[in-house]
Amino acid sequence: MGRDVIQAAVSVGLHPVPVSFSRAEESGQTVEVCGKEIKLHGPSGRESILASIVDEYPNLIVVDYTVPDAVNENEDLRIQDNAELYCKVGVPFVMGTTGGERERLYKTVKDSNVYAVISPQMGKQVVAFLAAMEIMAEQFPGAFSGYSLQVMESHQASKLDISGTAKAVISCFQKPGVSFELDQIQQIRDPKQQVEMVGVPEEYLYGHAFHMYHLTSPDQTVSFELQHNVCGRSIYAEGTVDATIFLAKKDSIRSRAVNLQYDRRSAGG
Repeated sequence: MGRDVIQAAVSVGLHPVPVSFSRAEESGQTVEVCGKEIKLHGPSGRESILASIVDEYPNLIVVDYTVPDAVNENEDLRIQDNAELYCKVGVPFVMGTTGGERERLYKTVKDSNVYAVISPQMGKQVVAFLAAMEIMAEQFPGAFSGYSLQVMESHQASKLDISGTAKAVISCFQKPGVSFELDQIQQIRDPKQQVEMVGVPEEYLYGHAFHMYHLTSPDQTVSFELQHNVCGRSIYAEGTVDATIFLAKKDSIRSRAVNLQYDRRSAGG
């Protein structure tokens, strides 16, 4: 995801800082993205490293797409929670990971004087779709009482958790009366099934997000089908850059007279 965000940032004239945090085994390595050499640092000493980067780049905004099992405390590496690190150092950040303890992340920001955009979904068009679903859920309670729901979601094999978007859509169906548990979601991570059963183009097996929802009435005479598919990661990268620009434009972002966090919809979604 980092490469896609850098490419999107460069395309609109932003200047990525040539530093990134990664796994311990990749510390000291460099990767080239858009002609820029990016130096990788492991988790060791990252607070002092980040502080020095902020000193050199005072208008820094961090973009974080950490894998889900490392967003909050990682017992294997015993590293500090990322959000707490950014708040401690005092750097604004955009966090697009789908994992982590949401309430803990929000509280960390709320208790600090740091601006942040935290959302499991950075695609603006998908966010707009979710907003419409929420309006339906609020305005038509009980509309789907008794209806059964089937959900299938397909993502690249490296995605470890359940789709955050699927969770949000399911919540919007539950409010109008649909009974559904998250363990009923059919998760597809096998590439062969993704191509043959879901219809994912082979060139996007490395990065895609296909979601299918099927509602059926109690007597099975009425059905509704909903589907939204994303190939590649450009939609998320572009939304991440928009969120970064949103933070950069906030008045007094460096003085931080007021602490504030934003959900994705308020950040131009």
